[in-house]
Formats: sequence, structure tokens, C-alpha cells
Amino acid sequence: MKIIVMKFGGSSLAEPEKIKIMAERAHAVRRGGFGVIMVVSAPADVTDDLLALSKLVTGKPAPRELDALLAAGEQISAALMAMAISGTGAQAISLSGTQAGIMTDSRHTDSDIISIRPVRVAAELKKGRIVVVAGFQGVTKEGDVSTLGRGGSDFTAVALGCALKAVMCELYTDVKGIYTANPTVVPDAKKIPRISYDAVMRLARSGTEVRQLRAIAYAKKHRVPLRLLSSFENGYGTLVGDFEPASAKPEVTCFSILKSGDRAEIHLIGSKLNAPAIADAVKNASASAGRRLLNEEYLPDWASLTTTFRDGEPLLKALHKIFIKP
Repeated sequence: MKIIVMKFGGSSLAEPEKIKIMAERAHAVRRGGFGVIMVVSAPADVTDDLLALSKLVTGKPAPRELDALLAAGEQISAALMAMAISGTGAQAISLSGTQAGIMTDSRHTDSDIISIRPVRVAAELKKGRIVVVAGFQGVTKEGDVSTLGRGGSDFTAVALGCALKAVMCELYTDVKGIYTANPTVVPDAKKIPRISYDAVMRLARSGTEVRQLRAIAYAKKHRVPLRLLSSFENGYGTLVGDFEPASAKPEVTCFSILKSGDRAEIHLIGSKLNAPAIADAVKNASASAGRRLLNEEYLPDWASLTTTFRDGEPLLKALHKIFIKP
């Protein structure tokens, strides 16, 4: 049986009606003949609420106890999702990270997966059940609950996809995929049909919350195919894999922008970006737009431009217009 892993973030699980929609999505995939593993995050804002609650009890909660508390958010989602799936007529079961066999180190609140033995998951799939796994969590060798850091449900999904040789690991969010730039900043930004692991890792390092960096690194190491999709709209999304550059020429794939204080840092991600033609085009764009460049750094797959806070977004739009084909 071919397996698909479907991971849903907190915004997809914020309300009972949304949970029901995601349950129907999973049931549709199961009807297509696939074994389905759902990995779920805590409902939107629940983790923040639990953190705030811990601060009301003590100013410095013990990391072990904080993990025990925060893991409850994902388990709420998993149980509710299994109930919702049962309501669609499919069979489902919820499992904690411990029950799913996710073993981690003992670095509480930011643990790393050291091994995964999804014996229970495989057994439940054979029974025809949709297996709903609480993301973001695992268990240490001491038997303590651990959590995988911000965005850790991505890591859970990728690790399970690897261990069970899934044909695809689908990561669902409230956006349709990865874009050439943030569409709220650059309205002409285009959705990217496919992108390399390395480019997504560069985006994560540059401050863009595309996916958890460790999850993408793990996917690259183990060649786990990923697809980034919208929870609420149908579409192809963005496929993430071990892709070579589309052209032998210098090419910009996408941009990110990070603003801090009175500065803005724009990152260009692509291939052969240390070619003189890229630097020349950047200088021409900034001059034409009347925007200042305070610092420039060019590497083969990444370039960093520093400008003023005020000039950041206008410069990004000017660069996008030059480098991204309509």
C-alpha cells in the first residue's frame, strides 16, 4: 500500500468546521487507495496560551515540565481529528508522538529526532485506519515527553514519511505554496511549481517562515518528496525535491525580506548569483528606483542586500520586476 503523509498546521485546525474539512480531505485520499498518516499541530494560538499559562504559575518553568504541558496542544488536535474522521465514515485512530515511536534526545523544548520506530503506525495502517499523529513531540530514552521546537510538526511529518517510505509528504498551510516573494509585499509574486531543498533551506535561514529548517534538511538527507499545499483551496502547490537549476545561466528563483530597526535585508535565492551580471542588474535596479544599497554580498546560491527600512520594500519590488519573468 502506498502511503501519503498529510501534515496540517494550527491555522487549519483553529475551528471545529475547519477540522471537519481536513478530515474530509484525508478521507478522500484514503478512498483513493492510499494509506494515510495525518500529522497535526496544536490549534491556532493554543501553544501560546499554554506558554502564557505556564508564566502565570512560575517565571521560569522547568523545560521538562514545559514540554509535558505544550505537547497537550497537539494531542487535543489529534483526538479531535480522529473523531472528525470517524464522522466521515472512515476508520481513524489518534497517536501521541510516544505511541508513534518517535525517539528524541533530551534537549527539552528543542529536541532532535534520533530514531523512529513507527511499529504501531504501520500496524494501524494495515487495519485500514487513518492514523492521526500528534506532531511536534516525541519521547526521550528516559521516557519523558519532549518537543521538537518551533515548526516541529513538519519534522514529525518528514520523519514518518521517511521511516514508512511514503510516496509523498504533503504540508498543508493557509497559503497555496512557495512564491517568488511575499505576495502581501509584491502583488505580482508568482507561485513556484517546484523548488529545490537547498532553496527552501536558504529561505528558512533568511528568516522566511516557510518550513522548519531541520525538517527540510532531514527531507533532503533522506530524499523525502515534499509538496506544500493550501488547506482550503485545491491546487498543485509547490513540489520540493532535489532539483537542478532550470537554466545554465545565472537565475533568481525567489526573494525574501527581513526588516529590523532602521535596516532592511533582501535575500536573493537562486543559482550562479555571484556572476557579475547579477550585481550589475541589482545596481541598475536600485539606481532606477532611486533606492540606496548599503551593503552587498554575492554567493553562488544566495545574495544579500542591505538597504534602509524605508527603501526595503520598494527595492524588493524593483528587483522582482527585473529578475522574475511575467
